[in-house]
Amino acid sequence: MHVPDGFLDAKTALATGALSAAGLGFALRQVRLELPPRRVPLLGLAAAFLFAAQLINFPVLGGTSGHLMGGALVAALLGPAAAVVVVATVLLVQCFLFADGGVLALGANIFNLGLVATGGGYTVYRLVARCLPSLQGRVAALAFAGWCSTVLAATACAGELAWSGTVAWRVVWPAMAGVHAFIGLGEGMVSALVFLAIARTRPDLLPDAAPPKAAAARRREWVVLGLLTSLGLALLVAPFACPWPDGLEAVAARLGFAHQASAAPLAAPAAGYALPGVASPGLATALAGASGVLLVFGLAVAFSRLAVAKPAPSASDPA
Repeated sequence: MHVPDGFLDAKTALATGALSAAGLGFALRQVRLELPPRRVPLLGLAAAFLFAAQLINFPVLGGTSGHLMGGALVAALLGPAAAVVVVATVLLVQCFLFADGGVLALGANIFNLGLVATGGGYTVYRLVARCLPSLQGRVAALAFAGWCSTVLAATACAGELAWSGTVAWRVVWPAMAGVHAFIGLGEGMVSALVFLAIARTRPDLLPDAAPPKAAAARRREWVVLGLLTSLGLALLVAPFACPWPDGLEAVAARLGFAHQASAAPLAAPAAGYALPGVASPGLATALAGASGVLLVFGLAVAFSRLAVAKPAPSASDPA
């Protein structure tokens, strides 16, 4: 659901850009206040996994594909503020390095995927998990929250298209909400499975878990293994992702405004996830994906280390 340049008018791009800047600034402030320094590498790991997962489109009804957005999943694991930072980092790299999403529409994409999907999904997750506090209940809550986050982001995108005069609301909202209701099923299922796997294998990584002894070494091991898994997804799975258009592309083609997409004002060095000079499309996608995984990991860790306050050392701190 990455909006390209040309779909939105100037007022919508400016408004969503201002909202996204304010939301991201608030998220960075909350990360500084709330995120323990020991969890900073996990933000990089979440960004790397999210970037790799978004390379893998899965088929949906009617020749349309979708991919994981992941905002609700990351929020359930790291908190909503950290999730906004993670999603925004991924979107920045996708936009400027791979031309995935417009430069002028970057504010709208951060608003839809980083604020609406993440914040809305996390709110639903917390409300349902409060009623179902068991692990099974939290997994079910996240599955529902993942579906809701997808539909909410699609609704926000439809509103932006309507406000821009690109297509009427009464036409675009049923189309966007309808196709993303199916994509949301995949979002919810993948989010729930990943959350369950982490809860079963590393319950100490959940936000309400107390850090065990020797946690630092275990966290480093988890981060390394997670980064290698993300690289494996980018190198070995992404080249074989479903080539069908995603939900927004399919709706734009069906409703007749796909031609309004315009080239970005800045040329991306690896547009379309194709590295220059690599003849094989599959190899180019794999190498571009692996490069993006490493870049978003480094950027997310760097942003987080700059944002997170360093506490004074204490003998009582866990190792």
